[in-house]
Amino acid sequence: MTDIATAESPKAAAPATPPLLSVNNIEVVYNDVILVLRGLSLEVPEGQIVALLGANGAGKSTTLKAISGLLKTEDGEVTRGSITYRGKTITGQDPGAIVRKGIFQVMEGRRIIADMTAHENLRLGAHTRRDREIADDIDRVYEYFPRLKERTGLAGYLSGGEQQMLAIGRALMARPKLILMDEPSMGLSPLLVKEVFGIIGKLNRDLGITILLVEQNARMALQAASYGYIMENGKVVLDGAAEALRDNEDVKEFYLGGGGEARKSFKNLKSFKRRKRWL
Repeated sequence: MTDIATAESPKAAAPATPPLLSVNNIEVVYNDVILVLRGLSLEVPEGQIVALLGANGAGKSTTLKAISGLLKTEDGEVTRGSITYRGKTITGQDPGAIVRKGIFQVMEGRRIIADMTAHENLRLGAHTRRDREIADDIDRVYEYFPRLKERTGLAGYLSGGEQQMLAIGRALMARPKLILMDEPSMGLSPLLVKEVFGIIGKLNRDLGITILLVEQNARMALQAASYGYIMENGKVVLDGAAEALRDNEDVKEFYLGGGGEARKSFKNLKSFKRRKRWL
């Protein structure tokens, strides 16, 4: 089992599986002046679930948008570093091209089209495809989400949990190899959160889909993931095997409600030591 980086062991081992995705020391700037990511690096091995955790404003969503090519829609850009997928650079590529390569982002807040039906939303997820197997894939989505097949009205009338299922189903329609999930539990009841995370695990196990998971519910994320990264102020400040992160006293206190007054920063934690290769 890989331990997280500590003062006694400054070189925490990276995930053993060769990475499907590598983010290498990137900086992201918005509107030519606002520096959001400050030399961020992470790796996502093929076939695994990797959690990306951090407080609001840490840069988690920006990281996903940098990978999926969506920064340009918000006047942002990667100004330094590189992003590679299957060993080839995808930094700054068009979002449609990135989807065709096998990467699909499930946006925070679902972003389904409210005045279209669930079926139409699913077909929209396949807009980059040119094959004729879309109907078969919709049936496959309904096997994972049978409730969606029963909902024939407009998607805007679906419950929050059903809308999240639809957003994930729409991603599946692109036949992705890597799904970037941004806050899939946001606004859901504890029961629905458990159901959604169960679906995430099932997609990973059954279909072999690799998942980079941004999530405020750190406890659920670290239960689902095999590896985790913790961000603060646009940088990774701690990383390691998910089990090691769950057992780390500082992570328990800061994210998992381990008792005592919550810390405001990882800056002075006894286990904080960033890897030299990321500086």
